[in-house]
Amino acid sequence: MMTPLEISLLLTHLLFFPLTLCLLHPPPVHVPTLVPHVPTPLLRSRFSAHTQLDFTTHCDSSCFHRGEQEAQKEQLSEKLAFETLYADGSRTLTTVDVEGDDKEFEGNPFTQTPRPRARVKPRHKRVRRQIYGADGRFNIQGNNFLLDYPFSTAVRISTGCTGVLVSQQHVLTAAHCVHDGKDYVKGARKLRVGFLLPPSINGTKAGLTSSKRPLVRWVRVKRTRVPKGWIQGPQEVSMDFDYALLELRWPHRRPFMRLSVAPSSDDLAGHRIHFSGFDSDRSGELVYRFCPVEEESSDLIYQHCDARPGASGSGVYGRVWDNSLERWERKVIGIFSGHQWLEIDGENRDYNVAVRITPLKFAQICYWVHGNRLDCVQD
Repeated sequence: MMTPLEISLLLTHLLFFPLTLCLLHPPPVHVPTLVPHVPTPLLRSRFSAHTQLDFTTHCDSSCFHRGEQEAQKEQLSEKLAFETLYADGSRTLTTVDVEGDDKEFEGNPFTQTPRPRARVKPRHKRVRRQIYGADGRFNIQGNNFLLDYPFSTAVRISTGCTGVLVSQQHVLTAAHCVHDGKDYVKGARKLRVGFLLPPSINGTKAGLTSSKRPLVRWVRVKRTRVPKGWIQGPQEVSMDFDYALLELRWPHRRPFMRLSVAPSSDDLAGHRIHFSGFDSDRSGELVYRFCPVEEESSDLIYQHCDARPGASGSGVYGRVWDNSLERWERKVIGIFSGHQWLEIDGENRDYNVAVRITPLKFAQICYWVHGNRLDCVQD
């Protein structure tokens, strides 16, 4: 656990230490257009599933090429359809069309992020774990830090996960926090989002804030959206679509973090990712970590950022070049999902994994947020 002084020094380093930046900025990414159809009513959810915070999958080298193999408009449209769960338990299914010529969907950057790395770094076999070596996580404490951007964008999900504020009324999280692939979890019936309130805001004397845990103000969720790619596929495939968007009953007043199509790690400032979450082994505390990207595929970001169950759904962000502002900005480029065993050349290697926001996923989430596809043509 870090003292406020240590956290201050860490933040100073992260915010002001000169970063190794590319001399050439990455070109703008063309975001495809999703055309939604009229929603179809579904049967009410049974809410029969149990929340699985410790989410683990297994995959082989095909994970690195899945995006290329499935880049057909029909398959993409099917996976990018989505369910909407309302607060009263009713559901709808919205199918979508993906606009673009067929040739644009055959290995073209229009539908894909930069090509995955062909290599996998050699390393010793290891037992399954989510903490790699010395624990590199930091507890965020004190009014000055909990309410500071970007830490203030992290929120709790009542099912035991984490989420990130991506608009004044929307929270991005992991799909497995609300749905197990077959049905919504029991806790999704009355889903809530928790905002941390430092003790001093609730009348606690300033001198006691260091020993008091932050309180939580809970807000009900009005609407939940989950991609069909998560609901319909085998577990190994659905991890690529492990994201969901929650719409709050009313707007909040805190800063939120904008979304971005995930660039190649070579185009991230410092080649690092960051995220803050509510890890289960540090109850009630907001925990921050950062690390380099180890590997990346068309849909997943492989890394060894230390994390424990409860951090699922955290917004994974990096410093991304913003062409309109002509500067480097923190933006959400993925959602922390869980743990994956990756079998390469007969050897199992383990990673903590984040779902990459691809151009199509960006278009889908952006539509969920704005409700108008015209606002999501480009970032």
